[in-house]
Amino acid sequence: MSPLTLFDKLWNAHEITRRSDGSSLLWVDRHLVHEGSHHAFARLAARGAKIAEPQLTYAVVDHYAPTRGRDAIPAGDIRKMIETLECNADLHGLKIFGLKDPDQGIVHVVGPEQGLTLPGMTVNCGDSHTSTHGALGALAFGIGATEVAHVMATQTIWQMRPKVLRITVEGCMRAGVGAKDLALHWIALLGADGARGHAIEYAGSTVRALSMEGRMTLCNLSIEGGARLGMVAPDEATFAYVEGRTYAPKAAHWEQALEIWRALPSDEGAVFDREVEIDAAAIAPTVTWGTSPEEALPITAAIPDPTKLAGTKAERVRDSLEYMGLTAGRPLAGTPVDQVFIGSCTNGRIEDLRLAAAVLAGRKAKVPGMVAPGSTLVKAQAEQEGLDRIFREAGLDWVASGCSMCVGMNGDLVEAGKRCASSTNRNFKGRQGRGARTHLMSPAMVAAAAVTGTLSDVRPLLEGRL
Repeated sequence: MSPLTLFDKLWNAHEITRRSDGSSLLWVDRHLVHEGSHHAFARLAARGAKIAEPQLTYAVVDHYAPTRGRDAIPAGDIRKMIETLECNADLHGLKIFGLKDPDQGIVHVVGPEQGLTLPGMTVNCGDSHTSTHGALGALAFGIGATEVAHVMATQTIWQMRPKVLRITVEGCMRAGVGAKDLALHWIALLGADGARGHAIEYAGSTVRALSMEGRMTLCNLSIEGGARLGMVAPDEATFAYVEGRTYAPKAAHWEQALEIWRALPSDEGAVFDREVEIDAAAIAPTVTWGTSPEEALPITAAIPDPTKLAGTKAERVRDSLEYMGLTAGRPLAGTPVDQVFIGSCTNGRIEDLRLAAAVLAGRKAKVPGMVAPGSTLVKAQAEQEGLDRIFREAGLDWVASGCSMCVGMNGDLVEAGKRCASSTNRNFKGRQGRGARTHLMSPAMVAAAAVTGTLSDVRPLLEGRL
């Protein structure tokens, strides 16, 4: 046989049949649902149908999860959405990580954390950032409401096979630079549509040196560069992360799984449709300045000037600057912020909170902000390590786990015209609230913005602290 990529191996292993139009019917190993899946449940109800494989479907309360006052949620859309998911989970016999579950959290944090996501799996969820799970060597991608209903009814999904792009990153990233910076760097380099129609495999010494949390951040943001999904081949770091988790294989099953997983990485000589190489030393702490993740620059750069550009690009830059209230040509560093947010499925894990706390320890925030851990387990671990005390003493709010201010469905919003330094994944117009101005960056960079009150280079603030 010809050498195969990791993607080829997983796709081939899960392909049941292929239609004349080229689309493949894939078996789904793990299906994750949340409050937004109510449309799919309604479709099943209208047909009088049941979920085909309830033991492979898990429900999570996250998008609408209040970060405060969970014991007395007032009547309204938030409570209705949560209760609807709880009722549907009960009706179909699904395990649900509800608000009172000690393992509750954001679906893309809970999946890997619980061992629900394993190397070699196909993982689907009605959420674009399902790509996060690819960090464990899984074929994971978000799907729409109609597709969610199809998976519920059949445990399969029709998909067109994407091309495969390998992004190879070599070298050591400098102090203060991490996975979020790497992701924003390549998205700015290739563009928001740069990986459209492709599955990405991240490779190279830099990627191998990332923690599992860092790999999840990288895969999470694949979608913002237009990719269908992102993946990192499983290795010893993956296996160490998975071993012992609640839903991971045990005893003899573990050894059998390892034997299979070790054969998953791309074969030597495997051919990719595209190749991109990145020098890790060229990556700096990166911040978005506009209304798309591709509109990002090193913190040391100046805000783009549309008069020096041509055509539609100039128009896009002018539109972004007008919405963001920024002046062309001025340094990005020093831009005042009104508030900060640390959390989300991109950067709400324990490593993210530790990095932010390293910056904030012994310092006071000049602007208000919120820290929302990615799961209840992350929250408990952070409190055990005393990170919550650092956040509180700095003047930031320490709240319960959930998607929170990333998308604002639970009521945590940025007011119109206010500027937020955020560790989330999207800076679209109105993403964090109508008229909100969002700058994406790493949790450490958010912490730097908190203590300075401006977009700032975190590196001087981290000296002697890592």
